[in-house]
Amino acid sequence: MNKFENSQLSKEQFGEDFLWGVSTAAFQTEGAHDVDGKGASIWDVFTSQKGKIKNGHHAINACDFYNFYKNDIQLVRDLNIPNFRFSISWSRIMPTGVAPINQAGIDYYNNIIDFLLECNITPWITIYHWDLPHALELKGGWTNRECVKWFSDYTAVCAQYFGDRVTNWMVINEPSVFTGAGYFLGIHAPGKKGITNYLKAMHHVTLSTTAGAKILRNTLPNATIGTTFSCTYIEPETEKQKDIEAAKRVDTLLNRTFIEPILGLGYPQSDLPVLKKLKNYILDDDLEKMAFEFDFIGLQCYTREIVKHSLLTPYIGAELVSAEKRNVTATQMGWEVYPPALYHIIKRFNDYKSIKKIIITENGAAFPDKVTNGKVFDIRRTHFIQDNLEQLLKAKKEGYQVEGYFVWSLTDNFEWAEGYNARFGLVHIDFETQQRTIKQSGLWFRDFLA
Repeated sequence: MNKFENSQLSKEQFGEDFLWGVSTAAFQTEGAHDVDGKGASIWDVFTSQKGKIKNGHHAINACDFYNFYKNDIQLVRDLNIPNFRFSISWSRIMPTGVAPINQAGIDYYNNIIDFLLECNITPWITIYHWDLPHALELKGGWTNRECVKWFSDYTAVCAQYFGDRVTNWMVINEPSVFTGAGYFLGIHAPGKKGITNYLKAMHHVTLSTTAGAKILRNTLPNATIGTTFSCTYIEPETEKQKDIEAAKRVDTLLNRTFIEPILGLGYPQSDLPVLKKLKNYILDDDLEKMAFEFDFIGLQCYTREIVKHSLLTPYIGAELVSAEKRNVTATQMGWEVYPPALYHIIKRFNDYKSIKKIIITENGAAFPDKVTNGKVFDIRRTHFIQDNLEQLLKAKKEGYQVEGYFVWSLTDNFEWAEGYNARFGLVHIDFETQQRTIKQSGLWFRDFLA
C-alpha cells in the first residue's frame, strides 16, 4: 500500500475552526487581458516584450477564468474546499489606476463573489497580487511615493463595492518578491533594476500596505484584515562564521524586512546595513504610519534555501547554493522539497508576539504533470501536501499557533517568468483546449476535506 492510500492525516486533527482553502491570482488565471474596458497592467506589457518569459508565453488567455469562473468555482465546491482566495485586477476596475471606475470590471467581481456565496464558499480577496496598472508605472509605479494615495483610493473602491459581502481581506501579496524581482533584479514586471528603485519601492509598498489596511478597517469595521508574506527557511552551508553571518543577512532580507515595520519594529537595519540607505526616503512620521494591527498574517512557504558567503554579491555578501548543486530532490521551479521548512517558519513567526493569528495562505509544488487516459497521477504533489500538513500539525501539537492552510493553486496557471512550464494546480489545464482534469492530489484533498 502506498503512502497516498495510507496517509494517517485527518481533517479533525487540525480542529473544527481550522480554515481550509485554495489560492489563485487574477493575472495568472483570468486572461481577457483587454476585454470589457480593462486597462493594461505592468505584466501585460512585460509579457509582450521579447525574451522576458520562458518560451515566449503570455497571459492573454491564461486559464480564461474570466469566462470559466462558474465552472472553476463549481470545481472548488466539488473538491469540498470551503474558502477561495482570489485577487482583484486593479486595471480591470480602474483602467488607468485612478478614477474613473470601469463598471464592467466591478460587475465581473460581483458576479464571482455572488456565485461563491451561492456555492457556500467563503470569498477571500487579495487586493494587490502584482499587476499594477501600466498607466501608474509610467508615473514611476511603486518608486513614486504618490502610489500610497493611488493604492489607498483603489482599496477604498474595493471596500465600497465588495465589502458588503466579503469579510476576509488580504492587502498585498508577497511584497519582498515583487519588489525584489521587479525593481531590483528586473526579472519580473516592470523589469526595473538597481538598489535605488528597490529601496523606494520597498518603502512605498510597506506604507501602502498599512494605508490600505486602515481604509479597510475604517470602512468595514467587522472585516477580518490580513496581508501576506513569502517566507523561506534559511540555513548556512557550513558552521563557518562567515556563512552563518551571510545566512543571517539573507534571512533578514527575505523574512524580516517587510513584516517588522508593519509590526511596529521598524526596518531591521542593523542586521542588513544596506537598509540604512532607506533614510533618504523615510519621512518624519513614516515609522508610525507603517504599523498596523492586522487580524492575521498570511505566510507563504514553499522551501528552504542554503546560503554561503560570497564577495561577488553586492549589498548582501551571500549566495544561494541551489538544490541542483546539492543534489537534493527539487520541484519544477528548482526548489528543494523540504517539508520541515513549513514547521520552522511557523515556529519562527510565533516569536513575534504581536501577530494575532497565522494562516498559511500559499503552499504547494510544481511538477511536470500529464493527462493519461483522462487521469493525472501527480503522486509527488500529493505527498508534498501531505508531508507539509504533517509539519503544520507538528507545529500545532507543540503549541505554535497556525489557524489555516490554503493550497497554491486551484488550477495550473501562468507562473510569471516561467510561463506555463511550471504546473502548481490541483486541477490540470490543457491550455490549448481549456479542458480541466482534477489531479490525484485534488482527489486526495477532496476526500481529506469530505
